[in-house]
Amino acid sequence: MQKGTIDVKTENIFPIIKKFLYSDHEIFLRELVSNAVDATQKLKTLASSGEFQGELGDLTIQVELDKKAKTLTIRDRGIGMNQEEVEKYINQIAFSSAEEFVNKFKTKSEAEANAIIGHFGLGFYSSFMVSEKVELFSKTYKTEGDIDAVKWECDGSPSYTIEKSSKNERGTAVVLHIDKENEDFLEEYKIKQLLDKYCKFLPVAIQFGTEKTEEPIEGEKDKDGNPKTKTVEKPRIINNTAPLWKKAPADIKDEEYKAFYHELYPLNFDEPLFHIHLNVDYPFNLTGILYFPKVKSNYELQRNKIQLYSNQVFVTDSVEGIVPDFLTLLHGVIDSPDIPLNVSRSFLQSDQNVKKISGYITKKVADKLEELFKKDREVFEKKWDDIKIFIQYGMISDPKFYERAEKFVLFKNTDGKYFTAEEYKTHIETNQKDKDKKLIYLYANNMDEQFSYIEAAKERGYDVLLMDGILDSHFINTMEQKLADSSFTRVDANTIDKLIVKEDDALPSKLDDKQKESLKTVFEQLIDKKMFDINFENRSESDSPIVITQNEFMRRMKEMNAVGGGGMMGLGDLPDSYSLVVNTNHPLIASLPEKEEAEQQKTISQLYDLARLSKNLLKGKALNDFVKRSLEIIQ
Repeated sequence: MQKGTIDVKTENIFPIIKKFLYSDHEIFLRELVSNAVDATQKLKTLASSGEFQGELGDLTIQVELDKKAKTLTIRDRGIGMNQEEVEKYINQIAFSSAEEFVNKFKTKSEAEANAIIGHFGLGFYSSFMVSEKVELFSKTYKTEGDIDAVKWECDGSPSYTIEKSSKNERGTAVVLHIDKENEDFLEEYKIKQLLDKYCKFLPVAIQFGTEKTEEPIEGEKDKDGNPKTKTVEKPRIINNTAPLWKKAPADIKDEEYKAFYHELYPLNFDEPLFHIHLNVDYPFNLTGILYFPKVKSNYELQRNKIQLYSNQVFVTDSVEGIVPDFLTLLHGVIDSPDIPLNVSRSFLQSDQNVKKISGYITKKVADKLEELFKKDREVFEKKWDDIKIFIQYGMISDPKFYERAEKFVLFKNTDGKYFTAEEYKTHIETNQKDKDKKLIYLYANNMDEQFSYIEAAKERGYDVLLMDGILDSHFINTMEQKLADSSFTRVDANTIDKLIVKEDDALPSKLDDKQKESLKTVFEQLIDKKMFDINFENRSESDSPIVITQNEFMRRMKEMNAVGGGGMMGLGDLPDSYSLVVNTNHPLIASLPEKEEAEQQKTISQLYDLARLSKNLLKGKALNDFVKRSLEIIQ
C-alpha cells in the first residue's frame, strides 16, 4: 500500500468543495455519471480508430445503491486508469485545479466564485459534498504487460492511500460512503429522480435497479385465446441514448416529434402546435427541438420548460439570458457542447458563444413562423390565438424580431377576421382618423363587457379590434411607437364622436347653457364625484342618454403595471376614474328641465345606474336600490 499527501497548501479545500463548489449538492451524481460516460465514449473512439482491438462487451453504466452499507456506486466499463494515471488525474491535475479555485475564491464574493467554477476540472471531487469517504477502483483498457488494477481512497482530507486492487474488469467504479447529513441520497426514489433529471438522454445506457415487465409465454394462451404472460424482472435502463434532436430532421416523422414532446412532458396531454428543429455546426455547435405549446389560459404560461444540455448532459432548465427572453415560454430541448457545463447563469449570459446561440435561435424561430404564414395562412390564423403571446412578447422585447414579425403579426377584429398590420392599416385609413389626421385603431379587450360600445362603433361603420390577451396593453404601446401617426384607443375610452372626426358631424344641443348648468348641479348631488367627472356632449338622439368612458392613458398604464413593466410604480393601486358623458340630445335628457325636482332625480338616478350597470360598476347597496326603483317604475 502506498500512502501519500496531496500536494496542496490549502488545508480547508474540502470544506470549500463541500459548501461552495456547486449551488446544489445533487449535482454530484451528474458529474460522476458524466465522467463514466466520457470514459466509455473514449473507449468507443479508440475502438473505432483501431487503437483498442479487444471486445467492447456490454458498456452499460451501472448505478448501485446499498442502503445497508450506506454506499452509492457508479460503475463503468470504459478506458479505466492505471496507478500512474490515477496519481496524475486524481491527485495532481484535479487537486491543483481545486486549489487554484480555492485561492481565487478567497478573493471573490460567493457569486463571483460561482461564475469561475467552469474553468476547473472538479467534477470528481463533487463526490465529497455528500461523502465521508470515497473509494475509486480502476483497471485500464491497456493490455501490454501485467498491469494491476488500482484502488484509491480518501476520507475528505489531503491524505490518501493507493494500492493494488483485485478488480478484474476494465473500467472504473467510484464508491461513495454517504455521510449522515446526506442520507436522503440512499433512498432509491431520490437517486431515480436525479438520474431522470440529469441523465435522461446521456449517450451511454445507464442501469439503476430493476423493473418488472409482462412478457408473453411462447405457445400458451388463456381461455379467450389471448397469449398468457409472465412477470419478468429486467435491468432498468433509465435513459434514452438516442434522443430525437440528435437525428436528422429529414429522417423524422411528425408523429415522432409529438411522441418526443410527451416524453419530455409526460403530464402535458395537449399536442404541441408545431416544432422547430435546430441543427447547426458553424460557427458553433447546436442541436435541439423547440415546441410551441398550446396555452389554455393566461395562467398557464410557465418558464423553466426548455431544458439545456451540453453533450446530452442536463445543465439547467432556467434558460433566461441563454435563449431570448420571449422564447423562454416555449418548451423543448437545446443541446450545445459550446455551453460550459459547470458555470453560473451570470457567466453564461456574458459568454460570446451563448450570445451567438441566442441570436441564431431567434432567427430560426422567425424563419419558421414566416414559413408557416406564407405556406398556409388559414392554418396560421387558426393557431394565432395560441401563438400570439409568443410573437407579441418577441416584438415587445427584441427589435430584431420585431422587424421580422411585422410581416406575419396578425390583428383580429371583433368579427373574427384576421389582418396583417399593413392590411389593417389599409382597411381603416379612409374612415378612422381624428382631427389631427391621426389613424385611430379602436379595440376592445372584453367582448361582453364592451358590447354596447362595439355595436355603437360598428353602427357608424368603424372597425374594432379584439385585444384581449395578457400582453396586449404592452403590445399596443409598442405598436404606437412603431406605427407613424397612429393611436390605439379602447372603444369605451371616449365617445366615438370625440375620437373620430367627420365633416358635418357637429350637432346642435337641445339644452342651452343655463339648463346644462342646472342639470349638472343635480347630477353632482347623485353621483360619486370621486369616481366620475361630468361632461355634456351634443350627440345623436339614437345614442345612449348617458355613457361612461375611461381615460385611455391612465387605464392602459394601470393594466401594464398590473402585468409588469408598466414603469410607474404603484399606479396599479390608484382608484379608477371615469367620465360620465351626458347626451344633451337624447329625449330623456332633453326633457329633464321640464320635470319636477323629485322626478328629475329619479330619472337621473335610473339612467346613472343603467350606465354603471353596463360597465359592471353597479354593486352592493346601489345595485339593490336600482332593482327596487326599477320595479317601482314598472308598476
